[in-house]
Amino acid sequence: MSKTYLVVAEIREGKLRQVTLEALQAAAIMAENGDTVSAVLIGSATAPIADELARYTPGKLYSIDHTELANYNAEAYSAALAGLITNLYPHALVFGHTAAGRDLAPLLAAQLDAGQLSDVTALERTEAGIVFTRPLYAGKAFEQKRFTEDGPQIVTIRPNNIQAIEAVPAAAEIISIPYDPVPSLRSIIRDVVRKAAGKVDLAEAKIVVSGGRGVKSAEGFKPLEELAETLGGAVGASRGACDAGYCDYALQIGQTGKVVTPELYIACGISGAIQHLAGMSQSRVIIAINKDPEAPIFKVADYGIVGDLFEIVPLLTEELKKAQAS
Repeated sequence: MSKTYLVVAEIREGKLRQVTLEALQAAAIMAENGDTVSAVLIGSATAPIADELARYTPGKLYSIDHTELANYNAEAYSAALAGLITNLYPHALVFGHTAAGRDLAPLLAAQLDAGQLSDVTALERTEAGIVFTRPLYAGKAFEQKRFTEDGPQIVTIRPNNIQAIEAVPAAAEIISIPYDPVPSLRSIIRDVVRKAAGKVDLAEAKIVVSGGRGVKSAEGFKPLEELAETLGGAVGASRGACDAGYCDYALQIGQTGKVVTPELYIACGISGAIQHLAGMSQSRVIIAINKDPEAPIFKVADYGIVGDLFEIVPLLTEELKKAQAS
């Protein structure tokens, strides 16, 4: 009997999040021949995003569109999904391991009495079934797990770890699902104001330029911002820089902040405390810039530059701009 794998898509600032396409690829790996990989899009006025997502969805795309769903609300979103889950009874629900995914996935797991695996960084098909890999102890170790029962199964995928799904030959059929507003919502989100809104989402950025206490001030982040803009990346920070008031905590990377896995991570003036390494040590390539040749960050860096970041970063930005212009 064929099974349905349902990916819960996510929108951020009016755009489809990249991790949704990565979750679709994860679902495609989990599915066997004859199974269906579908997606559900929840939000308000989402028609353009639905058209985009349909080009990457192998099965059907379910759209739940209502003004009450404009901003993420766990109670409203779980209610919106309830009827669809009852009708489809998906074998697995796949989310991005984002703030919303980390909130909604365990809620649904409790409601459905389902097994859940969070923060999956890799998965593969074996004779014993699908084996999921996830980090432990702030990235110091990894474990491999699999579900022992058929379903439902709930999985969250860490951004930038699984290759995004490619466009499908024919766009998925978009099916509109009605939503009945919850009459007794305990909370209603009217608006979301982001303190640190950047051009590139830090959690999904392919390139991250981060600053630590070595930037010395809020002004010290300006060379880093220019470098990040030149590279098309995002700016991050260590907890030390955030605690010192140099930048907003929304930029914090580390054990108590965001976990990022970009293709390139440039650490500027960051000593490399274990708490910070927990948030970026899985980056593909790490470049460290620090005046202290004994800084712990150099032990995990692929390339290290010993020197003053206020001299090196502007020079690096200048050379990159020249290369882009040529």
